[in-house]
Amino acid sequence: MRERLDLDALAFDDRGLIPAVVQDAGTEEVLMVAWMSRESLERTLEEGRTVFWSRSRERLWRKGETSGHVQHVEEVRVDCDADALLVRVHQVGAACHTGKRSCFHRRV
Repeated sequence: MRERLDLDALAFDDRGLIPAVVQDAGTEEVLMVAWMSRESLERTLEEGRTVFWSRSRERLWRKGETSGHVQHVEEVRVDCDADALLVRVHQVGAACHTGKRSCFHRRV
């Protein structure tokens, strides 16, 4: 059984954000990395769909709000330092804005 952590225990940065690694719950493929505020995390947990904080738009952003490529949340995990999230999802369509399934489709 996994230990539960209260949102007050999360280590948001000085902008009030925490990185969220999004992973396909079925294949375990890493799909993307985005940022969450406390409010976006609360909405994600309430709605069961990912809601992020857009640093460029400076507002909440629901994944798939224009593309329809939504992420249905299975669970949200936190790392040992409480400064990063792992969001396990069931992805509908592409996760990347380029149309690729994963944002990690290139090699170095």
